[in-house]
Amino acid sequence: MTEPTDADGNTAGPLAPAARPVRSRRRALAAVLGDLRAVDGALYAAVAATPTPMLDRALRRLSHAADHSKLWLGIAAALALGGARPRRAAAVGVGAVAVASASANLLGKRLVRRPRPDREAARVTVDRHVPMPTSASFPSGHTASAVAFATAVGVVLPAAAVPLGALASAVGYSRVHTGVHYPGDVAAGAVVGVAGAAAALAAATASSPRTPAAGPAPPSPV
Repeated sequence: MTEPTDADGNTAGPLAPAARPVRSRRRALAAVLGDLRAVDGALYAAVAATPTPMLDRALRRLSHAADHSKLWLGIAAALALGGARPRRAAAVGVGAVAVASASANLLGKRLVRRPRPDREAARVTVDRHVPMPTSASFPSGHTASAVAFATAVGVVLPAAAVPLGALASAVGYSRVHTGVHYPGDVAAGAVVGVAGAAAALAAATASSPRTPAAGPAPPSPV
């Protein structure tokens, strides 16, 4: 006995394939992603269209300073000159940068392959320009490294959390300001950075020698 079919020839009944719900979910997901891309592009265009002559040069220099994590390695070197705790913070911070950078550049960019923004079409002023990278746009590797370093060091050295967090945020924004990333790329890079910091902190905790538990106190002399 065959299953009844509808007017279009599709099988009906309990053995019918669940193709329509799957297609509906895919269409809904595609629509949501399309909306997010539209918002992302609108934010990028708004930043590009906002004149900020006092900030352009400073943010361009900051973005350049963060190339290849030079900024974070320099701060780590300065921390390493301090005591044991700053040196540990520097080591964990550099480890976090390594994890986050590899995750963003070797994994994330190769999986997503999002094209870079069209800086000329958005009319980003030349005063903001830094060299346009040839790698994929998503996620932002600069932001991943910045957030990873600031988060990891801030956990070990709480006094450094606020200034480093502000500096990492400025680096992330500078990548949008200079026209080489969409805001969504920066947000994704921040998530990768937090994950990289968590991994580095967990590894540092696991590898640190544990203080042996104290035994019973010796009896007092009578």
